[in-house]
Amino acid sequence: MLELKQYQKNALSVLTQFLQACRSVPVADAYHVMLATQNRTSEHYRTVFDEVPCVCLRIPTGGGKTLLAAHGVALAGKAVLDSDAPLALWLTPSDTIRSQTLEALSNARHPYRQALAQYFGDRVQVCDLESLQTISPHDVGKACIVVVATIQSFNVTDTAKRNVYSFFEELAPHFDNLPANISAGLEKVTEADLQNQPYLTAKDIGRTKYSVANWLHLHHPVVIVDEAHNNRTDRFFKTLGRLNPSCVVELTATPVAGNNVLYHVSAQELKAEQMIKLPIVLAEHPEGWRECLRDAILRRDSLELVAQKEPEYIRPIILVQAAPKGNEATVDVVRQHLLAQENIPENQIAIATGAQKELDGINLFDPACPIRYVITVEALKEGWDCSFAYVLASLQSVNSAKDVEQLLGRVLRMPYAKMRQQPELNKAYAHIVAENFAQAASSLKDRMVQNMGFERFEANLAIVPEQGKLPLPDGVKSALPAIPDCHIEVSQAPDTQHWPDEIKAAVQIMPTTQGATILLKGDMDADTLAQAETFISHALPEKARGAVKEQFDAHRAMRRALRAPAQLGLAFAPIPQLCLNLDGYLEVVEKETLSSLGDWDLLDQQVQLAGFSITESVNSFEIDVNGEKIKYRHLDAQQLKLNDVTSHVSEQDLVRWLDREVRKPYLSQSQLQAYLVKMITHLMHERGFSLTALVRARFQMAQAVAREVERLRQIAMDKGFQGRLFEMTVPSLDRSGHYSFQFEAGMYPARQCYQGSYEFSNKHFYPVIHDLREKTEAGKDSEEFLCAQTIDAHPKVKQWVRNIERQEKCSFWLPTSTDYFYPDFIAELDDGRVLAVEYKGEPYKTNDDSREKNQVGHQWEKSSGGRCLFLMAVAKDEQGRDVRQQIADKISKS
Repeated sequence: MLELKQYQKNALSVLTQFLQACRSVPVADAYHVMLATQNRTSEHYRTVFDEVPCVCLRIPTGGGKTLLAAHGVALAGKAVLDSDAPLALWLTPSDTIRSQTLEALSNARHPYRQALAQYFGDRVQVCDLESLQTISPHDVGKACIVVVATIQSFNVTDTAKRNVYSFFEELAPHFDNLPANISAGLEKVTEADLQNQPYLTAKDIGRTKYSVANWLHLHHPVVIVDEAHNNRTDRFFKTLGRLNPSCVVELTATPVAGNNVLYHVSAQELKAEQMIKLPIVLAEHPEGWRECLRDAILRRDSLELVAQKEPEYIRPIILVQAAPKGNEATVDVVRQHLLAQENIPENQIAIATGAQKELDGINLFDPACPIRYVITVEALKEGWDCSFAYVLASLQSVNSAKDVEQLLGRVLRMPYAKMRQQPELNKAYAHIVAENFAQAASSLKDRMVQNMGFERFEANLAIVPEQGKLPLPDGVKSALPAIPDCHIEVSQAPDTQHWPDEIKAAVQIMPTTQGATILLKGDMDADTLAQAETFISHALPEKARGAVKEQFDAHRAMRRALRAPAQLGLAFAPIPQLCLNLDGYLEVVEKETLSSLGDWDLLDQQVQLAGFSITESVNSFEIDVNGEKIKYRHLDAQQLKLNDVTSHVSEQDLVRWLDREVRKPYLSQSQLQAYLVKMITHLMHERGFSLTALVRARFQMAQAVAREVERLRQIAMDKGFQGRLFEMTVPSLDRSGHYSFQFEAGMYPARQCYQGSYEFSNKHFYPVIHDLREKTEAGKDSEEFLCAQTIDAHPKVKQWVRNIERQEKCSFWLPTSTDYFYPDFIAELDDGRVLAVEYKGEPYKTNDDSREKNQVGHQWEKSSGGRCLFLMAVAKDEQGRDVRQQIADKISKS
């Protein structure tokens, strides 16, 4: 079974929290709360179906959207429907994707089906619209049912003309004995139906229609929408409204206006989780398609030699995008050129076009497969995926090439989803027919943003040139690429009459048919570059300045990408971690260590469930968990006072169910089950709840019990942690190698990266800086940003990292009594010491959380023998020092 990546777990966690919150507060409020936790305060929820949650998860190409959706079915069903056997409608954008999804979800060995089995075991039924007759009324509520269909199957104005809205007598058992108030909300047979279904008569007009749409409407399906950006029409939403969804979860790489983006995964996160190859090494070929293809072949050959050093089998493949008929480099011409001019064996070439499908039935991962060259014209078959694809050779002109972004996405996937040992195999390669690098890069970046889910700054960082190499500075392991010249395209040549001579000398202006191209040397210093941007912008109309700024920002991003220490093969110093001597063995104080410090027994604790209540009134059934009220409306008179009806579920059944829901790795099953027996006894005999009421409220009860168990554990952990804090120590230098953390190249899952106007030096270890803002929400200068500036500018700082919170594999952390603490900044000093800085704003600097972090940080520093420094920085400390002075004094400490 495929283990979820951290970004996938984060996305699903945010989705689950949001859907649970929607049970007790308005959907828009729940949405804004979740966005606030991501520092996204300016976005608003667009209501689609009143209070039916409708949100989008944005996952870039190669991020595993479908696997995420498979897990989302169970989590959404539980959060919204209180069901461990939900009905899901899975909508795809095309019949090809529908067939592939249906096949994958039906195959017990496929990761998508295994994701469903993780929650439901064998209680899964997958079908399409044509095989719905295999679902009986007894299956509903007993098994998870996933119906896979195209959006077009439902998307009509006249429902009489689509099968899903047609009357099917075979569905009659699903509509037996429906209460009148439920059937009133279903579509009825109309005169239009009589015209399309001759076996219906006038007597049937007004009857409940036994249709697929009505069947779905009955069971409030969880709706999964794949490639959601394709379907933002009024007709689509009216279609979904007819199906009475419990929630709508959209997935796409490229959301559009109207998609309520709940969570956005960055390309940096995919890179850090080893899902994609980055950067893309781009080579432009102004000479034409033959030279482009020749160099692409040479690149592929070099990669195959390198791949022989890998432990797993890899056979690098070129995707060759030939030109459409009527052009020079057509499929037949390219194939003949490979055979006759490049001496490529015929069995290594496959053609994949609409007319020629030479990849069908071929397993490209098989070591016996000889194919190394795949020739296509437009997009490869939807769902085609082979991570051995390393090189894209687009032989069409870059300005007219169609579907190049889809082919580029094919070469980004990482073989075995694991970083390769050979650095060359962690990159993708593109050879493009273009006049210069700027033209080729600009075209690819636009398509990466528009079609592949990259942010603009991510696309700017993702593409680097294949250029000549410069001499290596001291300590740099890999060759230092030259920075290509900066090409700024403008609609008119600027007037340089009043420019300073040094700026005129640094800028070359070349007229073009569209205006002018301004050329600046790639190695121009940052100050001159900034001055040139100012003069160029001011010489142009105001409406053109935004495009100029965007081009300069792209050039700066590329400079950072080419000069960041991690990109140059430099290493960051190992950072010692806090350890404890446990039973004679030194251990890093991890979460598992924290659990053992509490030394507690769940059965010794008082059994209670404060804040949990169930109230049944004449019209509703309400569950209250810590003030969050979840109300259910009774559907008819027969449901009143159901809590007084004897349950078919026994106490033992309920305990076993709770055991599965509440189970924790730090609790033995026997201990947890004994505790749950005591809890059920307490709720029934001391709190007075009936067994039937507890069964009906079991999902909320499970959440409440889980929170209570965690509360008891935290109390014990806090006591144990405080008792052992001053025993924690940094190992001596000769032992610290086994007990330290080190930042690694490519392992930086940054989100909401810095895009401000200030240009940092090349000291930041990674080419991007995670979640750093120049201004606060109130428009004031950010003290946290001042911290970063001060660290970056300090002469004794060799390199530094903006540390990422909640990324325990990729970030440095220190233990606290509840979790891990991630200092905001980590700096390596030129004398080998390491500095950790945590900034706290005025409202937080004296709270309990900050006091504990300060204690832990100072224990780390104190026990390190002078190798580690810790600073809890504030806007103004008790000595009247500002942030700059606090950092300077800490670094100068001997």
